[in-house]
Amino acid sequence: MEDRLGEIRGGGPPRRHNARTIAALTGNPGCTRRAVLDSAGADKPALAERLGFPARFGQSRFAITRGNAFEAQVKADGGVELLRLVAERLGVPVPAGATWTDLGGDDDRTARSRAALTAGGDGPALFDHPLLGLDVAGRRVHLEPDLVAARLAGRFHVVEIKSFPVIDGQADPAKVAAAAIQSAVYVLALRELLAAAGRDPELVSHEVVLICPHDFANRPVASLLDVRRQLLVLRRQLARMARVDDLLETLPAGFTADPAADPATLAAALHEVPARYAPDCLAACELAFFCRHEARGQTGALGRPVREALGGVPAVADVLALAEGVRTPEPEQAEAAALLRAAARLRADALAGNPA
Repeated sequence: MEDRLGEIRGGGPPRRHNARTIAALTGNPGCTRRAVLDSAGADKPALAERLGFPARFGQSRFAITRGNAFEAQVKADGGVELLRLVAERLGVPVPAGATWTDLGGDDDRTARSRAALTAGGDGPALFDHPLLGLDVAGRRVHLEPDLVAARLAGRFHVVEIKSFPVIDGQADPAKVAAAAIQSAVYVLALRELLAAAGRDPELVSHEVVLICPHDFANRPVASLLDVRRQLLVLRRQLARMARVDDLLETLPAGFTADPAADPATLAAALHEVPARYAPDCLAACELAFFCRHEARGQTGALGRPVREALGGVPAVADVLALAEGVRTPEPEQAEAAALLRAAARLRADALAGNPA
């Protein structure tokens, strides 16, 4: 299987997953195309460039530099300020003598992270850059988060440090939602690590501590995120994802996602693997612009609510024909067709100024 996945991505090393890519993948479990490409570790940004639909999202260098500086500020002096923020937000006294363990580096990081996080002690401790793992689409994915696992009062809390501001007590809802689902990935991975070591996974709290700049200054402020709902979604969607070997069986012979291949060959290969495009993909997937172009004229391009409301009517042209009554609906389209005709009548009455 690994040989086949290597052939698909062109023989290069697989792209590493992180919490953002897992959150995006599990957010659209019906997209076979993304499941195949992410399982193979394909270079989706390079693919998008080669196809002529480059990705247009991501942090600027300025934002990355600012985020790194804020993170370093919060973690300075062995995490003294970070420990205070976490303790005060959790409503517990700031502990004395908390240990700080940086689990970064390349020397057997997996074993060091497992040993440090599963040790039987319950004293106050901060663990920076732990290496965690999750099974995604039948493969073990190693996560290298820039986060801290804080152990206070005998429980672990995932601590996420983000550079987007909290202004007058409010932060960008979309960014908070993204932080919540990414944090849920870490909570689940940390719980699985404890469970594998024979410890209670519930020692990892469902409350995540989010640390952001307050207003437009660099003064950090801590908030609590309850990620129980995100954990339910994550577990359910990971369970629904097909195994990699099952996915490979559905691929046409010679399928390739090698960025070095001819663009026409790449496009033809991708067209053979069904996608499930929605406008939400534009903020989460590097191939979103290619898939949007492919989905032009399809109801899915108008959003998941529209696609679900018009189940069984995939093409916009068919929707309009059913609304105008010039096309006989299939049996499974009868309910949608009746709603479309009613909506068309209401729209015509409104435009004519007639009462409903």
